[in-house]
Amino acid sequence: MITVERLTKRYGPFTAVDDVSFEVKPGLVTGFLGPNGAGKTTAMRVMAGLTPATSGRATVLGKPYAALPNPGRHVGLLLDASAQHAGRTGREVLTLGAILMGVGKHRVDEMVELVGLTEKEANRRVRNYSLGMRQRLGIAHALLGDPEVLILDEPANGLDPAGIRWMRDLLRGYANEGGTVLLSSHLLGEIERVADEIIVIGHGTIVAQGTKDELLAGAGTYARSTDDDALLAALAEASIVAQRTPTGGLQVEAEPIVVGRVAVAHQIVLTELRGADSRGLEEMFLDLTADAAREEVAA
Repeated sequence: MITVERLTKRYGPFTAVDDVSFEVKPGLVTGFLGPNGAGKTTAMRVMAGLTPATSGRATVLGKPYAALPNPGRHVGLLLDASAQHAGRTGREVLTLGAILMGVGKHRVDEMVELVGLTEKEANRRVRNYSLGMRQRLGIAHALLGDPEVLILDEPANGLDPAGIRWMRDLLRGYANEGGTVLLSSHLLGEIERVADEIIVIGHGTIVAQGTKDELLAGAGTYARSTDDDALLAALAEASIVAQRTPTGGLQVEAEPIVVGRVAVAHQIVLTELRGADSRGLEEMFLDLTADAAREEVAA
């Protein structure tokens, strides 16, 4: 369990995270989404004890990360796959982690096999790793202590399609066994496939949270036509509320059959007409974060 309560982090006049509250529950994969600079990484760094909060708090398993005894045995972290000693081999990185956590060295062999590093790759120096190999090593290190909680920031960066599928299956299996997973990723399709719950952040505040089905099952209809201006006017004339979406087309507060009848009455050709619940995570994400998509300060 991860609990974030009224968390705020300021850097001088800039507020990276603004009064944020949410829970990440055991047995579920929770997707943490937001455009660059929205506050995702800052919030995750506070959870991991790397950045102090200005106010509020974040706890993992009921305690601040720094108060956990031997935290690597309870929480697996991957916040930056590049933050690994370039002069050591992958096996040396994992062996040192095992010594510090007090786990048997057999875990090193288990993790090397689990993440799909060959023996030759495991004995190669990290400076010679590709980004995908660094990600696999980072995931191996996060899982080394057999933790109850995983906090992963963009773990799929650099992975090929087979690697992304492997990671998705790994996280799904981990959650199914009762683990808690907080996953940040810009690969919205992967989040849609693996996440049970979703938290969307923009301008440092939570703009939406809930189960995937709840967030994707928006009321109303999505419509696109050969003349959206005319369709918008026709809907307004019929006292039906509609608005443009950032990705084009209209979001309409009416059932598809009603929108279709209005289009027919005004001889407007519809090119797409469907319930809003089938719009997908990408469109939902763009709708919710349209005004936060070009923030200047990365967080």
